[in-house]
Amino acid sequence: MIEVEGLYKEFNKVPVLKGVTTTFEKGKTSMIIGQSGSGKTVFLKCLLGLHVPEKGIISFDGRKQSELDIKAKRQLRKEMGMVFQGGALYDSLTVEENIMFPLKMFTKDSKGEMQKRVDFVLDRVNLENANKKFPSEISGGMQKRVAIARAIVMNPKYLFCDEPNSGLDPNTATVIDNLIQEITKEYNITTVINSHDMNSVMEIGEKIVFLKDGVKAWEGSNKEIFKTENEAIVNFVYSSNLFKKVREVYLNEKKY
Repeated sequence: MIEVEGLYKEFNKVPVLKGVTTTFEKGKTSMIIGQSGSGKTVFLKCLLGLHVPEKGIISFDGRKQSELDIKAKRQLRKEMGMVFQGGALYDSLTVEENIMFPLKMFTKDSKGEMQKRVDFVLDRVNLENANKKFPSEISGGMQKRVAIARAIVMNPKYLFCDEPNSGLDPNTATVIDNLIQEITKEYNITTVINSHDMNSVMEIGEKIVFLKDGVKAWEGSNKEIFKTENEAIVNFVYSSNLFKKVREVYLNEKKY
């Protein structure tokens, strides 16, 4: 579990996060959503330790991030997996070498042990025959699956995803959503996803944190979104006519 209490972050004395408090549970896919400039990217980077907040506490299963020494921070980093927006694969490395990279950096495993782990995660993301291919030789959806495989190769306790469906067609995006949720539940991972894709939010958003101007304006599940009267989240989510109609149907059904 990740617990966040009173998180405050500013840049050049301009506040970006203004006292955000929330929790992210194990085995659930949690989403951070909000308009551009709402603070969601800064929030994710604070969780990752890339930004140091001026105030507030971030705890990972009881370990306060700000109180960890260098050795403990390195251990925490080993427990994190990250799926970057563009995949962030090394073009000069094969699929296999990309996935093996964190194993070489953080473990003392033998080549055989690393190979076994790489083969396992490739099989888990349905890319068992892609070992020797280069990123340029595979599709965007396959690249995202490689990125997920790399993120879970260290058996992380915490998985962070930054816009994992960016640039993907709707069908492939759904495949990636389902894969992330399956892995989250299968390995009991605390998963936090930064997303603007409302299809993803509605599909796998078991916990949703909506940020507006650096403040947590609403939180709940994808089911609770349909019945909320919170004006900020309603205006954000239902700016699409499709979602407006879905909500209307849901509310009408609840009347009878």
